[in-house]
Amino acid sequence: MHILIKKKYLTYGKYKVKCAVGKRGIGLKKKEGDLITPIGQYKIKYILFRRDRIKKIQSKIRKIEIKKNMGWCDDSKSEQYNKLIKLPFNYSHEKLYKKENIYDIILVLNYNMNPYEKKKGSAIFIHVASKSYEKTKGCVAIKKIELLKIIKELKKDTKVKIERQK
Repeated sequence: MHILIKKKYLTYGKYKVKCAVGKRGIGLKKKEGDLITPIGQYKIKYILFRRDRIKKIQSKIRKIEIKKNMGWCDDSKSEQYNKLIKLPFNYSHEKLYKKENIYDIILVLNYNMNPYEKKKGSAIFIHVASKSYEKTKGCVAIKKIELLKIIKELKKDTKVKIERQK
């Protein structure tokens, strides 16, 4: 069973939930920071989570606890572009340990990895949505309780398919 993201919904089997996508919608991602959620099919590399906010997380997918010194490199000048990094870090990056709860759980998708294309975009995640489902910078976001339900069912070969609205 695979995850389908289309329009403003994420579907997994019979489970269909509202989701937020990039400010400029779903489409062909052209560059870093273009606010587009990229169409395509992706694997879930691993799950990042905050142990202080998520007591128990069940999944067959590898889990990594988010620590205060963790970030994600979004600077194509770095050899660590589109990778999990340790802070402090000399290139542009996003901190993963946030006051807001949007990064309490993150499914890391393998968008633009192995090999990566410089400036093609980084950090495409499925993460926790804000209360008002604010549009993202290119990620997909759903409610925390829904993300926890889906994570329990995921398998190592689960794919995430993101389709353009027709």
